[in-house]
Amino acid sequence: MRRQDTSGRDHDLVLYGATGFAGALTAAYLAAHAPQDCHWALAGRNTAKLEQLRDELTAINPDCAKLPLLRADSGDPHALRALAAGTRVLATTVGPYLLHGEPLVAACAAAGTDYVDLTGEPEFIDRMYVRHDATARASGARLVHACGFDSVPHDLGVLFTVGLLPEGVPVRIDGFVRTNGTFSGGTLASALNVAARPVGMARAARERQRAEPRPAGRTVRAPFGPPLRSGETRTWGVPLPTLDPQVIARSAAALDRYGPDFRYRHYAGVRRLPIAVGGTVGVGALCALAQVPAARRWLSRRLEPGDGPGPERRARSWFRVRFVASGGGERLITEVSGGDPGYDETAKMLAESALSLAFDDLPETSGQVTTAVAMGDALTARLQDAGITFRVVQG
Repeated sequence: MRRQDTSGRDHDLVLYGATGFAGALTAAYLAAHAPQDCHWALAGRNTAKLEQLRDELTAINPDCAKLPLLRADSGDPHALRALAAGTRVLATTVGPYLLHGEPLVAACAAAGTDYVDLTGEPEFIDRMYVRHDATARASGARLVHACGFDSVPHDLGVLFTVGLLPEGVPVRIDGFVRTNGTFSGGTLASALNVAARPVGMARAARERQRAEPRPAGRTVRAPFGPPLRSGETRTWGVPLPTLDPQVIARSAAALDRYGPDFRYRHYAGVRRLPIAVGGTVGVGALCALAQVPAARRWLSRRLEPGDGPGPERRARSWFRVRFVASGGGERLITEVSGGDPGYDETAKMLAESALSLAFDDLPETSGQVTTAVAMGDALTARLQDAGITFRVVQG
């Protein structure tokens, strides 16, 4: 790796897709919390909407009246290359990423620009690894996907938990997610896109497996665990087919601290058995409907991109992820918790991820890396300062 010198670029951070639902929340967080010496900019395809957003941000922070506005369309590779070349870190909320995301990843990998996004799409991440990891390693760019609720609390929560266990021992961790949050049109569109492509997702995973080196002398697993009753969390564990276990497994493969034999399983923690059964049936039905184009279009129209829960609904939302862990004869339970997971806290996580890459003293990494590998304890500390709780429940 030879990291390109990005110190002379116009911007420390550019937020692309700033006028969308998640993008506007991220912009508002940056307006309130970015350091005064941070040179950042708003980017998107509609200059009028960018101007309107800048006016709204000025009410939060008068200095935002001077924010640069950069126009770039996701279908214009030349504009995206210019966008990437002008900043040290580029954060994007433009999804579904499988449809719109690759040109920006390619531009950042080539320019040596650090990249963060909010994707929860396994196929997109696997394809970006196969196509752009080598270029990013050569340029020194850090490509960090899934910097929102997918998958920051889970990835950093496991890192936090592993750090409390003895070193050099087999580790077993089960994660149990509980939340009352809801979702936006953009999230629904991405979820339907993922559910509609099981063949493409499996093919991309196989291509990545052939290309990606395995950890030498160590075992890392993230199996799809069976439903179970957890006495420690007092919930029924329903296996969650999300991106999070894959991200955690990649962190474990990259970091020796996870031990010689690491296993993680991921569950929704549900209090009542009938709700657990109903939820499992509902997810299966949604995945089945997503295979039918007409049904997928009908479902996607339930929420349009840009629509999402309002401030009152988000204020009532919360999440808790509990990790039941064992290793070296020790057993403990940890928890990561916060407010509205999909939007308020996701905006916080994305913004702090970008700020961490821009300003923190971090390990030398490059290529496609996870939050635990790229930012690790530095990002955990930022999120704790921002109000997200990492704590030991028992142990």
